[in-house]
Amino acid sequence: MLLRVLGVIGRVLIGAGIVLLLFVAYLIWGTSLQQAHTQNVLRNTLVHKAQSKVVANALSQAATLDKLPTGPPVVAPTTAAPPEGSPVGEIRIPVIGIDQVIVAGTQTQDLRQGPGHYTGTPLPGQAGNVGVAGHRTTYGHPFYNLNEVKAGDPIVLTTVQGVFVYDATTSDVVSPSDGSILADTPGAWVTLTTCNPRFSASSRLVVKAKLVHSELFANAPAPKPTPGATHHDTHAKGKGAAPTSSGALAGNSNGQLLDAVLWGLALAAFGTVVLLGAHRYRRRRWFIRGGGVLVSLVLLYFFFAAIAPLLPASM
Repeated sequence: MLLRVLGVIGRVLIGAGIVLLLFVAYLIWGTSLQQAHTQNVLRNTLVHKAQSKVVANALSQAATLDKLPTGPPVVAPTTAAPPEGSPVGEIRIPVIGIDQVIVAGTQTQDLRQGPGHYTGTPLPGQAGNVGVAGHRTTYGHPFYNLNEVKAGDPIVLTTVQGVFVYDATTSDVVSPSDGSILADTPGAWVTLTTCNPRFSASSRLVVKAKLVHSELFANAPAPKPTPGATHHDTHAKGKGAAPTSSGALAGNSNGQLLDAVLWGLALAAFGTVVLLGAHRYRRRRWFIRGGGVLVSLVLLYFFFAAIAPLLPASM
């Protein structure tokens, strides 16, 4: 009897270990494959929005250090913010090989697509302090090596309005609640944030950069003033307060626990049915188990997708 109980416990532990390994594989590779597909869709959408071949070419070509604008730092006209989840522009950091489309918003569903633009901060290339957040270790991990960006390294933001080159000035580690780093700043800046250290959300790595060169497109879309106020007015009234509603930086989990619980129960119930069926129909047990494994993998995928948003954004 004791040996049978130990055998059951051993199989349970082995199964749990396999599930854990599959979850790690999903976080590292599965989420990156999802993000790569989404990035292609966003890039095509962004290029399609361009109104000239010059703009489209600039959005589709990789930024290299010998082809960056060298003109004076002219800011782009203020335009209305795009809907959440839609493409805002592209961010390229040649020194660490980053070439990603920025999406509007920093919620979980936004950061799954790529680096997210903090709502309430100026759009890339416009006057003020542009805020961009990105994953560190999952969903394409765009900011995995952000710690390697040093003072003077160029950060290139490209939109339908132009190409804007920022030079990194500082790199700091701050508290996740320190939203003041996104406060309005005279001039033209970009602030990049990601979870720190890797595989943790205990703090935030922050890289700031100043606009040094730009090239506005001659056939850029006509600017549409933001209704009600300028970017400066909308997030400077708080005297340094962050433009986010919570005042916290991106990187906190905001998934739905109920979704994870329901998928977990569905997986457990299906596994129980498969085991009982294999025990009752012994002649067909391998067929039942084989089919059960295939269906279980599908259920595991949705279970993992529900769990992932519950983890810190660095995971």
